[in-house]
Amino acid sequence: KPFMKKTFFLLSLSALLFQSALAQDTIAIKPLKKVLELVIPREGGANAASVAWHPVLKRYYAAMAGNIEFFIGAYSTTGKLLTKTDQETLFDVRGLWYNPNTKTLQMNGYGTYGWAEYKLGPNGAPASVKILEEGSFQPDEQSVGAYDPINKLVYFFNEDGNIEKYNALTREYKEQLDLTLGYSAQEAEDEIEVDNSIYIDDYNTTTVVYTGIKKAELGLLNTVNREIELYDLETGSITRKFSLPESAPVETALNFAYANGIFWLFDTEARIWKGYK
Repeated sequence: KPFMKKTFFLLSLSALLFQSALAQDTIAIKPLKKVLELVIPREGGANAASVAWHPVLKRYYAAMAGNIEFFIGAYSTTGKLLTKTDQETLFDVRGLWYNPNTKTLQMNGYGTYGWAEYKLGPNGAPASVKILEEGSFQPDEQSVGAYDPINKLVYFFNEDGNIEKYNALTREYKEQLDLTLGYSAQEAEDEIEVDNSIYIDDYNTTTVVYTGIKKAELGLLNTVNREIELYDLETGSITRKFSLPESAPVETALNFAYANGIFWLFDTEARIWKGYK
């Protein structure tokens, strides 16, 4: 009987340790709440490209995608439009970011538009565009770039569900980061085979965002689960998850961004960028 009691105790302890390990491997999902809106004031374009934060001017820049005549605007920290309603992008924008190394707003464009940067006027409105490199320096025509100022790289999400890295200075392709799409590091290790092609259609396929959060640098929008997943830049696996409100708009392409600690989703019907934190 003492032997049986000892055996039962050890089995119970093992079960508890196993459950504890499982609990540690499970990623808690944090709910997001809407904190800000950026209203697009005029027609032109069905989809939005991106939102960028200018830390020197303390302004958000929100651009539409699809045409050089579509709208881009600068907004205050409270979401007030600070530029004219007839302001044009002057470039077919996809990714949009502030580069602290050059102190400029930069972007990648549709297809072979390449990469460019804005020269801002006295009121902070885009006055002209300087082409940095013309051509295709991205995996797909609609790819939305995300700038990493620490490593001086621009990241793109490709059709295989992985991340392509490009040198921000030379625009040259550097390497690929393989993601375990939808899996944490432990979950991926437990799986016999992780196949991104099974899950790629669950995601916004044009856009990855860069957060700057250590071990959670890259963000993807899971449109099926209505969650934003953050991935470790080294392991390529999920480390954090955020759930979106039922009212949050989610699109399978474009219309997703991250700026100033806020995740942005574009409501294509209301024509409003909605910020969640």
